[in-house]
Amino acid sequence: MIAFREGQRWISETEPELGLGTVMQSGEGRVQMLYPATGEVRVYSTENAPLWRVTFRAGESIEDHDGNERLVETIRESDGVLIYSGEGWEMPESQLSDRISVHGPMERLRGGHTDEASVFALRRRTLEMMHRWRQAPVRGFLGGRIDLIPHQLFIAQEVGNRLAPRVLLSDEVGLGKTIEAGLILHRQLVTGRASRVLILVPESLVHQWFVEMLRKFNVWMHIFDEDRCASIEKAQPEANPFLDDQAVLCSIDFLAAHPERAEQAKEAGWDLLVVDEAHHLEWSEEKASDEYQLVEAIGQQAEGLLLLTATPEQLGQESHFARLRLLDPDRYSDFASYQAEAEHFTDIAPIADALHAGKPLTNAQKQTLDAMPDLDSSMDADALLTALLDRHGPGRVIFRNARAAMSGFPGRVALLAPLVPDRDAAEWMEHAAREFASDTDTGEPIEKYNLNYDPRIAWLGRLLHELGEEKVLLICRSREKALAIEKAVSRQVPVKTAVFHEGLNLVQRDRNAAWFAEDDGARLLICSEIGSEGRNFQFVHHLVLFDLPLNPELLEQRIGRLDRIGQTQTIHVHTPYLVGSPQEVLARWYHEGLEAFESNLHGANQLLQQFGDKVLALAADFSNAKSKKLKQLIAETAAEHRSLAEQLERGRDRLLELNSHR
Repeated sequence: MIAFREGQRWISETEPELGLGTVMQSGEGRVQMLYPATGEVRVYSTENAPLWRVTFRAGESIEDHDGNERLVETIRESDGVLIYSGEGWEMPESQLSDRISVHGPMERLRGGHTDEASVFALRRRTLEMMHRWRQAPVRGFLGGRIDLIPHQLFIAQEVGNRLAPRVLLSDEVGLGKTIEAGLILHRQLVTGRASRVLILVPESLVHQWFVEMLRKFNVWMHIFDEDRCASIEKAQPEANPFLDDQAVLCSIDFLAAHPERAEQAKEAGWDLLVVDEAHHLEWSEEKASDEYQLVEAIGQQAEGLLLLTATPEQLGQESHFARLRLLDPDRYSDFASYQAEAEHFTDIAPIADALHAGKPLTNAQKQTLDAMPDLDSSMDADALLTALLDRHGPGRVIFRNARAAMSGFPGRVALLAPLVPDRDAAEWMEHAAREFASDTDTGEPIEKYNLNYDPRIAWLGRLLHELGEEKVLLICRSREKALAIEKAVSRQVPVKTAVFHEGLNLVQRDRNAAWFAEDDGARLLICSEIGSEGRNFQFVHHLVLFDLPLNPELLEQRIGRLDRIGQTQTIHVHTPYLVGSPQEVLARWYHEGLEAFESNLHGANQLLQQFGDKVLALAADFSNAKSKKLKQLIAETAAEHRSLAEQLERGRDRLLELNSHR
C-alpha cells in the first residue's frame, strides 16, 4: 500500500487541471488532498487513489511559491517528505509552486512517471478503433431507428458526404423524403460537417418533425415560436434568440408573419437549412411570396440547403425552376435559358438506360456519344454513365426516386360508389352542385353544412359495417365539412371517431392521430385537407374520399397518406358520389381518364391546365343526358395522358432516377 505523508505533493490522473495537490492528512484507509491552485479538496481511498507522486531529479529545474526558479543538485527524504537542495538553498517539496506543469508527456517522461505497457497498448488500440470509426462510410447512419431501404441510404450517403450540400429531395409521394433528410442531417451532425441546423416546416407538421427526429435519429430539435423567443429576450434583452440553441425547428408561417424574427433567424447563421413542403413556396418572374423570400434570404446565408418537395416539374417548369434558384442562384438565373437547356436531355435518357442495363448501344447512340467532348462510345459503360449523369444539368442537385423504378409497393384499387338519393333527390342534387362549386372555388363558400341525411353518410355506415374492425381514413375539403361529417356519423353510425383539422391545436391533433393509431382506438379518422399533407397512416388500408379536389396533385397527396413505404396491403380507395352530380364528372374523369385512383399520376399540372376548364364547364351543367360528352372528355384525357406518360418516360426523369439510386 502507498504510504502518504503530510506535505507530500501528488497530482490527480483524472483531474490534472487541479494542479499540484498537498497531502493534508492520511489515515483509516483515506487520504485528504488540498489543491491550493484551485482551492479544491478531494478525499481518496488509499487503495486505489488516482494519484501519482510528483518528484524531480538532480539537474532539473523547480519553482517555489514566489516564482523563484532553482536548479536541483541533491535530494534527500525526511519522514517521507522530499527535501530539494542546491548551492545555498534548501526547500521541502511542500513549498513547490502549485502551478508547476507536470502532466505533459515530456514532464512525465523526465519524472519517470510511466504506465504499464498493457495500458499503453489499450490506449493505442482505442485510438486506432476511433480512427477507423471516424472513417467508416456508415458513420452517422447506424443510429437511425429505420428500415434499411436502398434508395434512401444511397441518397443519404451521396448527400451526407458532401460539405455544405445544397440539394432538392423530390421522391414521389410515400418514398420517404423525411427519412432521407433525417439521415443526411444526422450524418452531417455526427461527422462535424454541420453543427447549427434550422428546419422550416408548415405549422401543422412542427410536432411531427420533432417526434420523427427524436424517435428515429435521437436528434433533439428545439421548437421556436413567439413565446420561446420572447422568453429568451426577457432573460437576455440584447441577445438574438436564435443563437440560444444549435438545432432549431420552426414554423415557416411564424417567421413569414414576423419579419423581425425572420431577420433574427437570418442573422443567426446556419450550417444547414432544411425546408419541408418547398413546393408551396410561390415564385414567378414578376413576384415571389413572403415565404419564398424568407427561404431565399436565409438560404443565401446558410452553408447547406435541403429542399423537400413534390416531384420535379409536377407543378410546372416555372415552379421547379424557382426551387433550383434557391439552391444555386448563379447557375439558375434565367428561366428562358433553363427551358432551352432542358430540351436537350430527351435524347440522352435512352442511352443512359441502355448503359445502366448493360445493353448494346445502337449506331445512332454511339454517334451521339462520340460527338460529345471527351467522350468515346468505346469507353467503359460505368464511366460513360457517370459522365452522362454529370453533364445532365441539375443531376447532382436533384434526387428523385419513382415507384416505377422500384418494387414491393402494394396495389391500389378504386371503388367508386355511385349513389341515388332515396328521397328529396332534387334537393340533394342542388346541394351537391353548391358543394362542388365551394370545393373548387368557383362559387360561394359554404360556411355551415347539414349532412345528417346525406346519402354518403348512410353509405359510409354500410361500409364501416362491412369492413368489421378495419380502420378507415376519410378526407374532405374543409374543417366545416369535417365537423359536419362527424356530427352526422355520431347520430347514425355506432363507431369510435376522431377528427383532425386546422381548428385543433397541434397537441390535440397529435393526440387524435395517436388515438386512431391504437389498436383499440378510433376506427374512423375524419380529416380536413391538412390531413392529406405530412401525416402518415400506412397502417390503414381503406381511404374514403368524401369529396375530390380539382388538382390531381392534391389527390395524389391524399392517397399518398396510405400509399407509402410501410404499407403492407392493397389500398382501397372509396369514392362516393351522387349519380348525375358534378362530383360524378370529376370522379370518372380521374378514374377513367387519368387512372389517378389506382396509379401514381405523372404530368398532373400539364393535364390540369389542358382539361381543367373543360371539366369545370361540364360539371357545372351536368346531367345524365350529357353522359356522352363526359365519355368524350374522358377519351380525350386518356389519350393525352398516355402520350404525356410516354414523353416523360423518354425524357429527363429517367436520368434523375439513375442519379438518385444506382
